[in-house]
Amino acid sequence: CLSKEFSSASSTATVSTVTSRVTRNGDAVMEKKLLTHEDLAGDRGMVDDIFDETYKEKEGPKPPMRYVWRNIILMSLLHLGAIFGLTLIPSAKIQTLAWAFLCFVVSALGITAGSHRLWSHRSYKATLPLRIFLTIANSMAFQNDIYEWVRDHRVHHKFSETDADPHNAMRGFFFSHIGWLLVRKHPDVIEKGQKLDLSDMKADKVVMFQRRFYKPSVVLLCFTLPTVVPWYFWNESIIISFFIPAILRYTIGLNATWLVNSAAHMFGNRPYDQNINPRENPLVSFGALGEGFHNYHHTFPYDYSTSEFGWRLNLTTAFIDLMCLLGLASDRKKVSKEVILARKMRTGDGSHKSG
Repeated sequence: CLSKEFSSASSTATVSTVTSRVTRNGDAVMEKKLLTHEDLAGDRGMVDDIFDETYKEKEGPKPPMRYVWRNIILMSLLHLGAIFGLTLIPSAKIQTLAWAFLCFVVSALGITAGSHRLWSHRSYKATLPLRIFLTIANSMAFQNDIYEWVRDHRVHHKFSETDADPHNAMRGFFFSHIGWLLVRKHPDVIEKGQKLDLSDMKADKVVMFQRRFYKPSVVLLCFTLPTVVPWYFWNESIIISFFIPAILRYTIGLNATWLVNSAAHMFGNRPYDQNINPRENPLVSFGALGEGFHNYHHTFPYDYSTSEFGWRLNLTTAFIDLMCLLGLASDRKKVSKEVILARKMRTGDGSHKSG
């Protein structure tokens, strides 16, 4: 299983001389010098998830907020349905609850291991069977197709906490959590998104196939399959089958992802870079399968684990490691402990000293 580690004997504020070492079964097979974080990103063939220091917000009044009433109504109905689903839990069979949990984990991996770590950041490589599985899981999650998710997420990293950030946390908790989906995008988000290089997404036939058939895939995988299985196989009531494994599970999955955009940008410590807003939030990591180590992730977006702590509160890392063991994933990018420690000492808030 191929992995790549970024290590450094010394580093400076924004430019560091690092050594990239590719190992197979512990034996060094290639070594080369990389000079900057941009070079590290370039080693993956992309730089669009690295923060753009040159971006300046436009002066003058902000554009008026335009509500998307269709989304407001649908999200309201969805959350009312989820509340109803909660009331049905005592009446549900244990198999149904286990199935709902399984659907939650699978759909979450479609986001965390799929559209986030694989496609948005290219932090590891996946074989065709794994890419197909993650695409199926991604449609079950129903959080926009992979192409659109990647575009918005790369813009989020490149212009984090600015007008060009789709879920800019500087606009408040509600906006960064769900509000950004209920209003029209800021013009800068659209403008910057159109300028991204998404040629890697367009070249991925699995991604483009999903984009072409996204709506029917969502109907089948997000709503129909989770409902039919408990109703058909163990005679669960159709109401419970729909409102718990489909509606409630889907709503919890959405909010788990949204908490990465909101809570993990507002609550927690910043041991790696106190100059950026994203925080380390263990509760978010627990709910989002490892995506709450957010100060680390925005400091080192090319690390496949989004954390320095391996499997701790990070089911997604365990999943990727398992896929690597099975030969379905390879070339995991990992930042060395030397670089991490140097960065903590240089820009961290000092909280790493107390754990």
